[in-house]
Amino acid sequence: MSIFRSAFSLASPSGKSGRLSILIFHRVLPQPDPLFPDEPDAKHFDELMGWIKSWFNVLPLDDAIVQLREQSLPARAAAITFDDGYADNFTVALPILLKHKLSATFFIATGFLDGGRMWNDTIIESVRTCTRSILDLNSIGLATFSVRSAQEKRQAITAIISTVKYRSTMERVEITDKIASLANAVPSNDLMMTTDQVRKMREVGMQIGAHTVSHPILARIDLAEARYEMAESKIFLENLLGERVSLFAYPNGKPGVDYLTEHVSLAEELGFDAAVSTATGSARSSADLYQLARFTPWDKAKVRFGGRLLRNLLSIDGN
Repeated sequence: MSIFRSAFSLASPSGKSGRLSILIFHRVLPQPDPLFPDEPDAKHFDELMGWIKSWFNVLPLDDAIVQLREQSLPARAAAITFDDGYADNFTVALPILLKHKLSATFFIATGFLDGGRMWNDTIIESVRTCTRSILDLNSIGLATFSVRSAQEKRQAITAIISTVKYRSTMERVEITDKIASLANAVPSNDLMMTTDQVRKMREVGMQIGAHTVSHPILARIDLAEARYEMAESKIFLENLLGERVSLFAYPNGKPGVDYLTEHVSLAEELGFDAAVSTATGSARSSADLYQLARFTPWDKAKVRFGGRLLRNLLSIDGN
């Protein structure tokens, strides 16, 4: 037994003292992307899944939540999740998951299926394809950015997204469309999954969860709009799949910042069995099932990845 497997067994025993590690991914790229060197590509994701399979008992998230509540988790319990609904989840990640015989839950922002594009991707692709050395966004209340190199483009993307993220949904769309125009860019419309791909994901054993319609920051919209966003994504997916959708992921997911206690109550009221955040940590049986913490696996090296995952496992309920 490996050192890490032994350590995980001690930190995450079975039964009453069991703890659940939930991993969160967004994209798995076919090849490394110089703009996002931390985003896993197919080769590294395959490597990660090999490590995870050798260290953990990976469960479907809904089963893991039931066992967490019943205090019957196996030792080293883990679940794998993806947010948003990117097409590479189907074309790149899915074959690797199937190769390793692992299950994952995919949280879908339903409004972007079949040719839609998330606002942040409009920014990313506009900066990526900008052929000018300087991108002047002063006319829309932003700044001027040097975009000569991949590093400068990364810095520009980070700065623009952080500025736009907490604007209203309508304002975000308007601003990002203007950015595309100023960059003289035509961003791709094939970044997200199709409804048929979501359906096929479920057919091969993956789980599907709701992630709102348009991925708003729930804390920045009124409660009626939040209800609509959460409920409509659930209804859409249930109609698409012909089955109940029981899991929800809060957009952006920071407790008290991106969603509030009223949204936690709303998730339960709308009939979800559980919801996940982006707070770090692991969950024990006393965890709030509507605010489950998750772990983001950025590390490239096995030792660093295992070490950080162990520290996360010892961090309980996001603390």
